[in-house]
Amino acid sequence: MRNLGQAAVLKRMSAAEPARPALCLKEIVRPAIVLSFLLSAAAAAGPGGEIAKDAEQHADIEVGAALDSAAQSGSVSATVRIHARREVVWSLVTSCEVALKTVPGLVACEVLDTAPDGSWQLIRHVIDYSWYLPRLTYEMRATYEYPARVSIERVAGDLSVLKGSWYLESDGDFTIAHYSLALAPGFWVPRWLVRAALRHDLPKMLRALRARAEFAQGADQQQGAV
Repeated sequence: MRNLGQAAVLKRMSAAEPARPALCLKEIVRPAIVLSFLLSAAAAAGPGGEIAKDAEQHADIEVGAALDSAAQSGSVSATVRIHARREVVWSLVTSCEVALKTVPGLVACEVLDTAPDGSWQLIRHVIDYSWYLPRLTYEMRATYEYPARVSIERVAGDLSVLKGSWYLESDGDFTIAHYSLALAPGFWVPRWLVRAALRHDLPKMLRALRARAEFAQGADQQQGAV
């Protein structure tokens, strides 16, 4: 009788509690900027001051991360080889329009100001990751060294630290794109999201970038042949 009574109580409690939405893969998949703040979340695990290093080797992409559990901060780097000219890749990594199409969590990308000579821009990002993480709004300064380097740094908003770069290296008919980012989000994120981001999100973003760049390169070549 006692077990039956406990079961009845548990049943009533579960019926009264509203169902929480199940996590789906598309909620976990976050490339680019979102990945950066997920990587810093590993601070929730491990002793103070410990640096946790992780790396994922993909046949076509190199990804690595270093996570500081005490400082709630982390860094990530990645490299991908793209069969397209630097100028083509550059046009994609500096485009708000492309970012909105390729970054699932990015819901707004707005250029607030631009240097008269085009050497920098002030950009606002809004990221709506999921029901269990806060909506993020921040502003960053993007500095351009055409066609080789884009440097970004947070100047205002929700994130504590955001600093990174794209470096585009010419290699014959190819471009080797190097991506790096250091960040402290200012809030805690579960470690499993960090692993998901490292293993899936950044490689997915880089493959999407490569596919777009190679498609654009092919379209340019076909147009030039006409």
